[in-house]
Amino acid sequence: MIPLDPSGTAPTRTAPTPFEPAVLAALHEQLDLLTADGTVPGGVIAHGTADTAPGYLTAGVVAPECGDAPPGPDTVYDVASLTKVLATWTVTGSSLRPPLTLDTPVRDLLPGIGADAPGGRVTPRQILTHTSGLRADTRLDQYRGRTEPLAELLCAEPLIAEPGTEHRYINRGFVLLGLALAHVLGRRLDDLAASRWNALGLAATAYGPLTRSARLAPTERRLPGAPRLWGIPHDDNAALLGGVAGHAGVFSTPADLAAFAAALLRSHADGGTLGRWLAVSLRPAAAIGDGLHRGLAWTVTGDGRTAHHHGFTGTSLYLSPATGRYLALCTNAVYHHRDNRTRLAPLRALALAAVDADPREAAP
Repeated sequence: MIPLDPSGTAPTRTAPTPFEPAVLAALHEQLDLLTADGTVPGGVIAHGTADTAPGYLTAGVVAPECGDAPPGPDTVYDVASLTKVLATWTVTGSSLRPPLTLDTPVRDLLPGIGADAPGGRVTPRQILTHTSGLRADTRLDQYRGRTEPLAELLCAEPLIAEPGTEHRYINRGFVLLGLALAHVLGRRLDDLAASRWNALGLAATAYGPLTRSARLAPTERRLPGAPRLWGIPHDDNAALLGGVAGHAGVFSTPADLAAFAAALLRSHADGGTLGRWLAVSLRPAAAIGDGLHRGLAWTVTGDGRTAHHHGFTGTSLYLSPATGRYLALCTNAVYHHRDNRTRLAPLRALALAAVDADPREAAP
């Protein structure tokens, strides 16, 4: 693995280059198609650069029960696994000082973790790169009725791989890291995250539960005839944790995701704390396939130019310091059926290509 140094400086970048109108038209067309064929009720794509105001492409409606109005910059979506970068990654990067380092075993960050606990030797670096070797299934419901602290239960489970050797997407690692952050920093994870979001001007980003409204997108109906999930996390394990978890549970808007991405890009250009953390996180640490790698939390291109992350509910965030561009995709693709999210693949591929495209290679 490439050594990761959070004090490193940002690489040389090109000036931000706006998206070509034809690229935005193609993205809008894909979103319209997904709405027309019933994959999503509607959605929003926020787009922009580090130094321009965001633009928005919209389609459809928030959901039938929310009325006929289209979604917009302030529509609130359950962003699911974008929680990993909005909350856990952000809090970690702004808190790296002893005893919290990327290579501190979690048994040294949490009380009650015995020296022989298999998961106790896993590090934040391994959790963030999804190479922890922890169990791949989250299944916090199996601990119902147990009296031991959750961190002890997670660390007591046998590992499925030697830490640091295999990439496997593992939610429970982020659950564990969220618990460690709260303990080491002495504040709840939602409180820690909110302080970072407030500093970045993300006024609408929050952990749930949230009050139902026409500007809050509902997600899945779990039982026929029952109400939809609406303002509570779609992720079962986050719900078991009261809605506050390191891997899921956050709600946000296209406008806030655009502000978050733009702030990261500006900080990267200026050499700020979060920008240096982003530069470190862009370095490929574990191969995923199809030319993609895992950095720290983010999925990155092999050359480290572009980072992105997806959310199970139908959300995505893309940003590239190399081009200065970002895209945020917000849909509630699990509204009709949870498998509909897989039909977002063409739009997501187009979004990644659009953000990563080198403006120097554009046709005159």
